[in-house]
Amino acid sequence: MLGGTQFLGRAVVADALDRGWDVTTLHRGVTGTPPAGVRTLVADRTSTADVERALDGGSWDLVVDTWSGSPRIASDAAALLAGRAGAYGYVSSISVYAWGSHVDETSPVVDGDPRAEDGEYPALKRGAELGVLAAHPDALLARAGLLLGPHEDIGRLPWWLTRTARGGRVVAPGRPDRPLQYVDARDAAGWLLSGLEGGLGGAVDVASRSGHATTRSLLEACVAATGSDAELVWVDEATLAAAGAQPWTQLPCWVPEAGDFAGFFEGDTSCAAATGLVCRPVEETVIDTWRWLTADGAPAQRPGPPRLGLPEEIEAALLGTP
Repeated sequence: MLGGTQFLGRAVVADALDRGWDVTTLHRGVTGTPPAGVRTLVADRTSTADVERALDGGSWDLVVDTWSGSPRIASDAAALLAGRAGAYGYVSSISVYAWGSHVDETSPVVDGDPRAEDGEYPALKRGAELGVLAAHPDALLARAGLLLGPHEDIGRLPWWLTRTARGGRVVAPGRPDRPLQYVDARDAAGWLLSGLEGGLGGAVDVASRSGHATTRSLLEACVAATGSDAELVWVDEATLAAAGAQPWTQLPCWVPEAGDFAGFFEGDTSCAAATGLVCRPVEETVIDTWRWLTADGAPAQRPGPPRLGLPEEIEAALLGTP
């Protein structure tokens, strides 16, 4: 496991251990400690020489990489592990699809450079895909959708939980029955490992079916999990836009149904379902995330913008409160 101390990587390690597998992680040693029984290799992934030193000629039945930065780093690791991995999985993103074109795995993707050092997130992920495929042509590219669940370091579901926990009137965006499409990181991890074990390769969009949950069921689950007196106040899309409320960032997990976001949360994920992805109920994801939050406190989020959540002044204006 390249990484393995945060969110999805952490879930992959936990699932592998539950299967009784021997697990090795390679990471910097600064963002967390793997569970007992995991062999740890410490290396700075930005240094190819350091990674090569840590690998020390070893070989593994399966390799998983969740890298989301410079494609060069993912490409170099894949090249170093060529011939030393029985199967290779890279966690990519549905963001690699050309904006507004995504239907399924056959949709057009953005351009990417496997040697790039920086760039926009879609191009970074696509570049890493290309670098991985150059070294491992049969690699499994797990193009993850919206990831939720315990240990989330983005802050989307944690923001909704902490906001509803405060109680009172809460802005609930758009149509209550707006379909959502996401995947619990633990379900994605289990599918990924089973797929690699079974010889699955190629690109697969890893998310629930559209409508597995709705905005209403997600937010009502947050209210129930926190046990608060929060009252969901449904605000239509036009009013949200007029107030300057930004989808996805200020209102995490939600986007408008028309305009630039048309088709979002409506991808065909039948390939993932056909290859074994089973998505737990939204209530379970929400409850487990709340239990983690209340046990561990406010989680550390990935550095840099954007900060998530609806600004208090916009919320007050939408609710008509001073």
